[in-house]
Amino acid sequence: MSAATGASVDPQILRVDGTRIVEGSEPVLLRGFGLGGWMNMENFITGYAGTETQHRRALLRVLGEDAYQSYFSRFLSVFFTEADAAHVRSLGLNSVRIPFNYRHFEDDADPFVIKEEGFALLDRAVDACATHGVYAILDLHAVPGAQNQHWHSDNPTQWAHFWAQRQFQDRVVNLWEQIAERYRGNPWVAGYNPINEPADAEGATVGPFYRRLEAAIRAVDPEHILFLDGNRYSTQFDQLGDPLPNCVYTAHDYALPGFVDGGPYPGVSRGQYIDRDRVEETFLARTAYMRETGTPIWVGEFGPVYTGDPDRDDQRYRLLEDQLEIFSRHDASWALWTYKDIGLQGAVSADPTSEYMRRIAPVLEKKARLGVDSWGSTDAGVRGILDPIEKLFETEFPDFAPFPWGARRWIHGHVRHVMLAEAMVADYANAFEGVTPAEAADLADAFALENCVRRERLEAILSSSI
Repeated sequence: MSAATGASVDPQILRVDGTRIVEGSEPVLLRGFGLGGWMNMENFITGYAGTETQHRRALLRVLGEDAYQSYFSRFLSVFFTEADAAHVRSLGLNSVRIPFNYRHFEDDADPFVIKEEGFALLDRAVDACATHGVYAILDLHAVPGAQNQHWHSDNPTQWAHFWAQRQFQDRVVNLWEQIAERYRGNPWVAGYNPINEPADAEGATVGPFYRRLEAAIRAVDPEHILFLDGNRYSTQFDQLGDPLPNCVYTAHDYALPGFVDGGPYPGVSRGQYIDRDRVEETFLARTAYMRETGTPIWVGEFGPVYTGDPDRDDQRYRLLEDQLEIFSRHDASWALWTYKDIGLQGAVSADPTSEYMRRIAPVLEKKARLGVDSWGSTDAGVRGILDPIEKLFETEFPDFAPFPWGARRWIHGHVRHVMLAEAMVADYANAFEGVTPAEAADLADAFALENCVRRERLEAILSSSI
């Protein structure tokens, strides 16, 4: 076994030993990708507008049942395969965080009845990873009622109802009991990431719920690590109480210069001067709980987006290099967001010349013009709408500061990422009007690794950081 890769021929289940993750007595640093856009789809990753549920509903209406099933069957088959796991391993990486939506496992109309189809997908990914010496971290990214206010929890409203509804919480406990039963004893499952980016506005439920969930999982599977995100999108840990045993607390560490509207690096982003020292200060602040409690550090998400402008992208690669060096110096494990997409952030992306990308090109242009996506677009094209609303709130509601990020981002969330996004859902679906089942499958093949393009400089930076 190599501590650098964390892989052995007959591995033991990983566990927490003080500040380290270990296999047996050997330390393991988990370094890899998040697999966004596969079992939990996101608009900027594959190109649609709005939420996954809205996207699927619209495609079903336009394609009809047969072509719809053909498209998603192929998409879910090719997006992450054994070839992808081998590619991850070839870069020197040893882990993949696998986000999934509860809807693969349970229907709202039939709560608590677990569907085998979701496990078939997860099994295939876990087995592919294991074949190539890659650990899988299982990440429930979207829960019933939505655990946070944004699109990536399949939330169309900006209201996170999960924290106020006992039935939603009961369903998540039930689902994790089934997952723990399925994967207990599997050494290639590094652990369970029970809820991605919780955003409990009152802050009173997340800590007790974690303790309830931990007890339920441990009753079924006492061995696997739990990777627990902090509140407020995995940036706030003071509401979680004392650390639970065999748990890793995970920070998400996106840096301001890496956002689509980020400034130069080093330089000013959103009114703050950010250089390498400031990036490290932010990392240390976000991981203070781990050092104070003597628990391991895992950065569950981080990473810049890329603009296509060589100078700006050069600065983002420099930012990425600085973050990786900081993580290494502080013995932090990490999962870069994200592995595969349509070109904004992924290490591999659908080919811009593919038929899929050609069809959705007008949709992408319109989304960018209207600033519809929260991730990957700006407000430049809709300032005429936003200016008077923002001024109204500044005048009439100067003390209004809604959770989690204040009035301005709350306004943008409603106007751009809810109202305009919902209005645009049909634009994407209509791009597939008349597509046959066979053609639908061919379109999904744009996401097969052999048809994708690679961001080679990004991959080289990752490999050289190991």
